Amino acid sequence: MEKYSLLSLFRHAGRHHENWSRAWRDPAPKEAYDTVIVGGGGHGLATAYYLAKEHGVTDVGVIEKGYLGGGNTGRNTTIVRSNYLRDEAARLYDFSLKLWEGLSQELNFNVMFSPRGVMNLGHTLQEMRDIERRVNANRLNGIDGEVLTTDQVQKRVPLLNCSPNSRYPVLGASWQPRGGIARHDAVAWGFARAADAHGVDLLQQTEVTGIRCQNGAVVGVETSRGFIGARKVACVTAGNSGVLARMAGLRLPIESRPLQALVSEPLKPCLDTVVMSNAVHCYISQADKGDLVIGAGVDGYNGYGQRGSFHVIEHTLAAVCDLFPAFSRVRMNRQWGGIVDICPDACPIIGKTPVEGLYFNCGWGTGGFKATPGSGYVFADTLANERPHPLVEPFALDRFASGALIDEHGAAGVAH
Repeated sequence: MEKYSLLSLFRHAGRHHENWSRAWRDPAPKEAYDTVIVGGGGHGLATAYYLAKEHGVTDVGVIEKGYLGGGNTGRNTTIVRSNYLRDEAARLYDFSLKLWEGLSQELNFNVMFSPRGVMNLGHTLQEMRDIERRVNANRLNGIDGEVLTTDQVQKRVPLLNCSPNSRYPVLGASWQPRGGIARHDAVAWGFARAADAHGVDLLQQTEVTGIRCQNGAVVGVETSRGFIGARKVACVTAGNSGVLARMAGLRLPIESRPLQALVSEPLKPCLDTVVMSNAVHCYISQADKGDLVIGAGVDGYNGYGQRGSFHVIEHTLAAVCDLFPAFSRVRMNRQWGGIVDICPDACPIIGKTPVEGLYFNCGWGTGGFKATPGSGYVFADTLANERPHPLVEPFALDRFASGALIDEHGAAGVAH
C-alpha cells in the first residue's frame, strides 16, 4: 500500500492544473448594463446573485477595483449572529442568519458555516441588566437566546478566567446557540461563482473614478477601463461609501475608521464557541485550522488605513490575557485593519438616494459580514422592485432627517 501511494504521488506530481475550469469568467466590460453594482465584496456579490436568481435581472455588472472579496470580506473576524436589541435590526440580522443556515446548499459551495454559538460576557451589574433586556427582546422576536450564570459560562468555556478576584469578573453572559463563524473568502467565492453562472459579469481590477449624472438621474460610472452606462447604480463599498457618494454630489452621515484584528499561530482545539466582551474590548474564536481569531475596536480617528495599529493590538492582547491567562504564551502570526463605515445609530443605510437610479448599501460598521446573505437578498429586492424591501424600510437614508433612528450601539459589537 505504501509503495502504491508513493508511486501515485510521483505520477500525479508531474501533472499541472492548466485544464482546470475557471470558477467564473473574466469578461470585458460592456458599454452599458441595466444595473451596475460597485463593490465586489460579499454584499455586492450576494446582491448580484439574488438579482439574477430571484428577479431574473441578469444584465448586471459587478465592478471591483481590486480582486473579489479583497476588501472587508477578507479582513473581518467572520462572526455570525442575530442577537441585536431593536426589533428592526434583530429581524434583519435573523433573516440573514436563516439564510446562512442553508447557504452552502443554496450556492453548492461550502462556506463552512459553523453554528458553535456566540457568548457575550457581562462584567458588571449594568451589563447583566442589559443582557437580560436584550435576551428577552430577542425571544419576543422569536430569536434564540439564553442568560447564563457564571457557573454555566465556566462549564461551556473552561479556559475562561471566571475567578471573582479577576480584574473583570464574569457575572454571566448572553448565549445564542445558532450563532457562529464562517469562512469569509468562501462566501465571496460561492456568491461569485453562482452569480457568474447566471450570466452576471464580474469585472475585477476596474476602479470607479466617477459617477455620471444627468438631470438628477444616474447614467453610469467612469472607470479605469472607460465609461460604463447603467440605468441603476448600486454602491456597496463599505468603508469607501463616503468617497463614492461624493462622486455623485452626496454627503452621507457615516464615518470610516480602521478596525483592528489579528490571528495567532495554530493551536489544538481549545475554544469551541465565540466569546465577546465589551468591557475588556475584545472578541475571540478559534478557526477550524486552529488559529485564534481576535477582533479589537476601531481606531480613535477617521481614516482609510488597512494596517494594524500597535497600541490597539497591545490593548486587545492585554484584554485577551485577562480573560484567557492560558493564551499569554501564544504567538501572534499577523495583524491587519479593515475600513468600516459607521452611522450615528450603528445601523446600516439601505435604499434609494436623492439621485434617481442611485442606491447605497452601507454603514454596517462591524456587522457587515454576518449580514452578507440577508443584505444581498433585501438589496436585490429593493433594486428590482424600485421600492424598499419590508425589512429595510426602517433603514432608509431619510431617517437621519426624520429622527427615526435605530440605536444599536449597545448590541452592535465591541468596535462601537
